[in-house]
Amino acid sequence: MTRFRLAKAVPHFAAVLCLIAAPAAAAPPEGFDARVDSLLDRFGAPGASVAIVEDGKVTYAKGFGVTDLNDPQPVNADTNFAIGSVTKAFTATALSILVDDGKLAWDDKVIDHMPEFRMSDPWVTREFTVRDLLVHRSGLGLGAGDLLFVPRSNLTRADVVDRLGRIPLKTSFRSDYAYDNILYMVAGQLITRISGQSWEDFVQSRILAPAGMTRSTVWNEKRGPGKLIADPHARINGPVRGLGDMERLDDKWIVSQVAAPAGGIAASANDMAKWIQVQLARGDLPGEARLYSEDQAAELWNPVVLMPAPSYAGMLQAASAMFNTYALGWNVRDYRGERVVMHGGGVYGSITRLVILPERNVGFFLATNSEEAALLTGLQFELLDHYMDAQGPDWPEEFGKYIDDHFGSAAEALAAPEEKPADVGPSLPIARYVGTYEDPWFGKITITDDKGTLKVAFPHWPGVTAHLDHWQYDTFVTRYDEEGFEPAYVTFSLGAKGQVDRITMKAKSPAADFSWDYRDLLFRPVAAD
Repeated sequence: MTRFRLAKAVPHFAAVLCLIAAPAAAAPPEGFDARVDSLLDRFGAPGASVAIVEDGKVTYAKGFGVTDLNDPQPVNADTNFAIGSVTKAFTATALSILVDDGKLAWDDKVIDHMPEFRMSDPWVTREFTVRDLLVHRSGLGLGAGDLLFVPRSNLTRADVVDRLGRIPLKTSFRSDYAYDNILYMVAGQLITRISGQSWEDFVQSRILAPAGMTRSTVWNEKRGPGKLIADPHARINGPVRGLGDMERLDDKWIVSQVAAPAGGIAASANDMAKWIQVQLARGDLPGEARLYSEDQAAELWNPVVLMPAPSYAGMLQAASAMFNTYALGWNVRDYRGERVVMHGGGVYGSITRLVILPERNVGFFLATNSEEAALLTGLQFELLDHYMDAQGPDWPEEFGKYIDDHFGSAAEALAAPEEKPADVGPSLPIARYVGTYEDPWFGKITITDDKGTLKVAFPHWPGVTAHLDHWQYDTFVTRYDEEGFEPAYVTFSLGAKGQVDRITMKAKSPAADFSWDYRDLLFRPVAAD
């Protein structure tokens, strides 16, 4: 759930056991406040949030910058930031609590608890376990089903479970890693089925409240009173998303509530410091209480699936990994020969990192209310090097160059001469493209004639429409009525009698985030009643 945020395109950190670790260095690094302020200026980011925990003690929790460029209020340690996919560890923890309660087991078949659960292959449906919901080895393609809630949605989690079985599998079951969000929504629905509480109420009452995370929220409408929420920002007016002017995004970009189990929590530096304390204590809470057992602590961080190991050249080479794995809501990898347990998160206008060095008893949280991945990834590696007593390059500067090259290459590709359209088509009069079309899992779209221009509406994306500008032949390009959506090529394929037989879509930008999984859509005409 993000842009090019280096939580997926660069590290999503992973795992290797280390043997002996030196004592952690003092926190924070000398001059750290000034360093964060300078990086906000360097990357034009509005605000940031940082928390550091060492040996069970909160050694640093602070906010930087402002909540909103249009109405600037200072960020502090109680300002909530959208944490995106860092939420996945909370959903996994909720399941671990139900395992401790004896209400399910990790290797239970999902269908035994949710008889309506279906994958597109009956054998996969029968074999699919609770553990499989969390580790991205289902056989679904990268980001499959994200368009059910991106850019927004009026669907319920029960609707998502129902549509899951109509999404084709790309690989065989458990044969490959492909990151998804949809199965974490299914996990949220499973938590409701087992506990009798909504995912939101269960996480609030069984995780956030016992951990003392009193300002964190799982509800969009409770993201923070007044300016206690860091508002989302991004660069969306350039040739590709990620280039252009930094601007405040409309609140409509906040992740849909249906997707909350995959990425919907908002939390502050102070609260995330408490979450890190729970992690370093392996589920133990102050006094006699535990959030989850030692057995579940081991399960949550136990690697299950091999991931591609990030590999870089030149000045970024030290950021490469030998091993990279996914556990239950956590990414486990090595860095400089030591085990790192972490997860990145990103929703539109906000990105985060949560990083733990278990053998050094150190963890830290970073967030920004923008999509400036180089800032966050650079800080991440600077802190890792600090606690490992290592020396690296100027990580923010080097990742800045890396990402600039990525977006620059994408913009050049869109401007290349071979990308200029042929002056051919369309084959049919505009009225012949008008109609209702349906994809098996996405559902219906309607195409109308709006004063000689085709217009498409997406029923489960409330209020979202786009005009279709002719590109070439029978391919059009979406021109959304709201700024910031990823444009797509829309290609009409004709049958033998000259009628529209099918519609396919493809993201126009080479830098489009995988959540815009247009490539998975295949619309066919819906017969008139």
